[in-house]
Amino acid sequence: MKRGSRYWLLTVHRDGGYFFAGMVLIFALSGIALNHRDDWDPNFVIERQEIHRAPAAYDRETLQAWLVQAGISDPYRAHDFPSPRKIKVFTRSGSLLFDLEAGDGDYEAIRRRPLFYQLNSLHRRSGTAWKLYSDCFSMALIAISLSGLFLARGRYGFRWRGAALTALGLLAPLAFLWAG
Repeated sequence: MKRGSRYWLLTVHRDGGYFFAGMVLIFALSGIALNHRDDWDPNFVIERQEIHRAPAAYDRETLQAWLVQAGISDPYRAHDFPSPRKIKVFTRSGSLLFDLEAGDGDYEAIRRRPLFYQLNSLHRRSGTAWKLYSDCFSMALIAISLSGLFLARGRYGFRWRGAALTALGLLAPLAFLWAG
């Protein structure tokens, strides 16, 4: 049995869509996150906490106990005195800068934002295998788009409704380019 071009358009469109649906969702989610990176950090969550009680001493054990009393569960790593009146205590995922004369300080912890950090890392990868997969994905999106243009027939087909909607879809990104 001979299969026509419509059969192959449908097969490419359907199977390509199924195969790359996960990748489309990953790129869509990470794209939204990266588009709004000026509004929020898509990769990291920064937690801040004010501390209003000075440590009793500056040895490792006392500083670890001081962190726990302040509600900081991150383990102590090291400490330093960036100036005679300030102590900086480093933890596994943050640091605390405490003004010894003023008696207050700020703790800042940084942790990876769940899901988005991993998704956004795909955009930053530059290995050969990833480039090849990403290029195949791009070509598949072209094939899926082109096959979809010719699947519908009649007044919903490409000659009528399809051509108008395709033109509008092309004009939208071009308008952003022309606008600057």
